[in-house]
Amino acid sequence: MLKYANPALIDFALGDATNLQIPAHGEALRTAGPGFLTAAFHRFGSLSPHNHVVRINRLESFHGGNSGHKVFLSVEYALAEPNLHTDLFVKFSRDFRDAFRDRRKHELEAEVRLATLSRVPNFPTPVPTAYFADFNRESGTGLLITQRIAFGHGNIEPLHPKCMDHELDDPLAYYRSIVSTLARLAAAHKSGLLSPHVDELFPFDAGAAIADDPIPWNDEQLNELITSYSAFAANHSRLLPANITTPQFIAKLQSDAKRFLRHETTIKRFLHANRNLIALCHYNGNIDNAWFWRDAGTLHCGLLDWGRVRQMNVAYALWGSLCAAGFDIWDRHFDELLSLFINELHLHGGPLLDVAELKLHLHMYAATMGIAVLMQAPTLVQSRLPEAINAESPLDTIMHKNEMVRSFLHVFSVFLYVWQTQDFGASLDRVLQSVLGDDT
Repeated sequence: MLKYANPALIDFALGDATNLQIPAHGEALRTAGPGFLTAAFHRFGSLSPHNHVVRINRLESFHGGNSGHKVFLSVEYALAEPNLHTDLFVKFSRDFRDAFRDRRKHELEAEVRLATLSRVPNFPTPVPTAYFADFNRESGTGLLITQRIAFGHGNIEPLHPKCMDHELDDPLAYYRSIVSTLARLAAAHKSGLLSPHVDELFPFDAGAAIADDPIPWNDEQLNELITSYSAFAANHSRLLPANITTPQFIAKLQSDAKRFLRHETTIKRFLHANRNLIALCHYNGNIDNAWFWRDAGTLHCGLLDWGRVRQMNVAYALWGSLCAAGFDIWDRHFDELLSLFINELHLHGGPLLDVAELKLHLHMYAATMGIAVLMQAPTLVQSRLPEAINAESPLDTIMHKNEMVRSFLHVFSVFLYVWQTQDFGASLDRVLQSVLGDDT
């Protein structure tokens, strides 16, 4: 498992866009107080010039997600104005107490740009109203303040935790809603509805995209990771689906994974060759990064947590949503959801994609990303939740002691489950044959 050094604590950093000294954590925000909030909201244009924040009524840490520190913030304004929210949600890019979470500090930069884009008229996706957003690229220090979604109040459903689909009466309805929303965002970009803002805020560079998120292992290190997984599967089989713990699958995983590593550049070129598949996308549309409500019996959703939003292969966004789904979604509804995405994309002005091609792209992305990131799961489980050795299943209450571990293990299990059931190795054969021909 990669090691991450604890970051040095800083309190403020100069915002690249607003030139304000932005707080880097909750206590710094408390120190900055109403004066900073007033200046920040004025600079961002979310508060009228004649109004100001008079006091902070609540500033409370929220422990959730896999990146920077977050707080609940409630404020009082001098003047009540229509559509002005007093209950807010604050995301910092940094988590100075947890190097593993702080490693993702630069992801908030894209979310800051999305906050600007979301103010464009006719933005197609419901998002929390943005009150302030800025980022210091040099230090990776950023701040985002938005409307706080009132989960469980009015017609808004309670927050649905990630990787807990067994608690839902009808999980498919939620994934249909998310997939439709993802498709409409991509369609708005591809149809020109968001032009020229997307290309200004999220320019696409194929070379940079191909080089992004490299697999950080050599052959020997990858072999060690799979050997570690083999031992984990033997000793903790109760935490994993049976089909991914067999010696036959693990041997195939080891063989296939080395091929994915060897052909990584070819695969990534393949993933970025068809521009019809490249669109502005939410990267992490898990069920806990959305809020849901019903209108005339129809389930709708808005999207939260826009970290790493950018122009990308739409297969990335689909994996980012479905990777936390239950195994039943993959077994019974995967093709249906791909078809739904394709139909919604085309209906709202985007190109008409091919189901088989989209599935192939999803396989290639899931494999390379999973090898790069998810193969660390056994080490993460054993280091952060040693008592998992006593768990009877992934749903054991022991696993709820650490949400990061529980979620990471589930996504890792889905990754290998789909690898086995949909045969990523065979998909790689098809890609290499189409790209390299007889040179495979």
